[in-house]
Amino acid sequence: MAWFKKVRKPIEPLAKNQPSRVPEGLWVKCPSCGEVIYNKDLAGTLNVCPKCAHHLRIGAVERLRMLFDGDWAEYDTDLQSTDPLKFIDTKPYRTRLDATIASTGMKDAVICATGRIDGIETSVAAMEYTFIGGSMGVVVGEKITRAIERAIDRRLPVVIVSSSGGARMMEGALSLMQMAKISAALARLDRARLPYISVLTDPTTGGVTASFAMLGDLIVAEPKALIGFAGPRVIEQTIRQKLPKDFQRSEFLLDHGMIDAIVDRRQMRPFLIKSLNFMMNPNISERSRVPGFKFQIADSQA
Repeated sequence: MAWFKKVRKPIEPLAKNQPSRVPEGLWVKCPSCGEVIYNKDLAGTLNVCPKCAHHLRIGAVERLRMLFDGDWAEYDTDLQSTDPLKFIDTKPYRTRLDATIASTGMKDAVICATGRIDGIETSVAAMEYTFIGGSMGVVVGEKITRAIERAIDRRLPVVIVSSSGGARMMEGALSLMQMAKISAALARLDRARLPYISVLTDPTTGGVTASFAMLGDLIVAEPKALIGFAGPRVIEQTIRQKLPKDFQRSEFLLDHGMIDAIVDRRQMRPFLIKSLNFMMNPNISERSRVPGFKFQIADSQA
């Protein structure tokens, strides 16, 4: 007979208000396939589900870290909206801005920086969706315009990563003016014979789609990204018709010639390196003017 006996106690359920002993944020559930993924494993795949390749959203800082070789120089960090219309809906716009600045650590919905992509110095603007839905207000328009003008002065290519719900309604017509302002800057970039690559992520809608997002010399999108002006539900209610399957998704736009390629996020940096080397290499650019020469975009889809 044993001298000691271990008494096994059942695991007691947590009380209603008792906090969990498991730290939050360690696991993420894929919204597409339901796979539960360890957060560090997900970060290793650039927030792409390893099971179904669903692209979860990432922030502007993560996007820059993914694209640049190393460190980058950020510009116009002090620009901040002054709430020109003193707008109030469910809460004052000023209150909404202050809360978002505190939660994101950013002054507005875009980061503009210069750095090297495989050694090629590039001006990159990456939008941040968690900042009021990545909406484009006066500050976003000014920062992107300055990024383009900086590229013209320094003879750099431009990459803009869009992730936005469109123009910011709290700034009214002033936000809509940014569509023309950025488009005019891109026209000057074109006259300077410098390339602009537009990267569309989920979602890219509204005034951003209706302006600079669709003006790229090369327009690429992540898989299954929502891209359009008005949302699908609004269109269905307006025309009173059922829309085609996957309407306004990247694959639908590629089939209808609206974008040039769909690129898995894990392949985005190599794809941009290949594209920038082609666009910035004068010898290749001369070859592209030869009749019958065509730049082939291969293996762009995962």
